[in-house]
Amino acid sequence: MDTSTLIWIIVGIVVVIAIVVVVVLATARGRRASQLEAQRRKAAELRTTADDAGLAAREREAEALRADAEARQAQADAAQAQANAERLARESGERQQAAEKLRAESAEHLRKADEVDPDVTAERRPADARADGAAVADSQHVDAPVGDRVDEDYAPRHASANRTADATDAPAVPAQTTGRTTTDDSRDPRTGV
Repeated sequence: MDTSTLIWIIVGIVVVIAIVVVVVLATARGRRASQLEAQRRKAAELRTTADDAGLAAREREAEALRADAEARQAQADAAQAQANAERLARESGERQQAAEKLRAESAEHLRKADEVDPDVTAERRPADARADGAAVADSQHVDAPVGDRVDEDYAPRHASANRTADATDAPAVPAQTTGRTTTDDSRDPRTGV
């Protein structure tokens, strides 16, 4: 082999090695560029995911604040309803007391009227005005005319008012039981017919 051939072989090997190095470097740059691009895409996806998660977190915080505001409003409404209920209960109690006071005043006026009425004797007065404490039913209590005698068109104030001045020992017949006075059985005292 001659030296010139040997030189050509060495030059050929160096050229091949140079081509291989250039190809390897070119492919390494391409791979590195594609890796960098893939990393950029991955970073962009992660940023998008982070932005979406941040937006979702802010929306949930807003919902939590809205729910908290609604809960506080419901508590305020419940407190207002409780205050209204207490006020209405107090007003109801006051009205009940006023009604009882008026009822007591009415009973007192009726008692005074029975004391003043000459047609109501001590035995015919209601239980609160009688000395012996005997009760007379409220259903027997109707208005009687003012005067010396009981008119046949009016029902007596009490069942015992059916007694006449002459026959105080005779038992009384209540006018409400029969619907007619004891003096005239043909006329109804309420209608006059």
